[in-house]
Amino acid sequence: MAVKIRLQRVGKKKMPYYKVVAVDSRKRRDGSFIENLGQYQPVADGEQFKVDEERVISWLKNGAQPTDTIEQLLKKSGIWKKYNEAK
Repeated sequence: MAVKIRLQRVGKKKMPYYKVVAVDSRKRRDGSFIENLGQYQPVADGEQFKVDEERVISWLKNGAQPTDTIEQLLKKSGIWKKYNEAK
């Protein structure tokens, strides 16, 4: 089973809100997921990206592949650097 860390849209029209989830890569975007890892609110003021760092790093160590968007958000928040140091 190929696991991806990706965004799942749950916001209403013109107000995007995303969950950061670990999901089987064959599932649809808004389908069932394995674990909820955090949230991303691109239109919010203040902190937009909140995730459980320990769980994200453990999923990455177990072979989960982040999507391009998630990888950029992880780099911006500094989690990607922590993951590479722990590797």
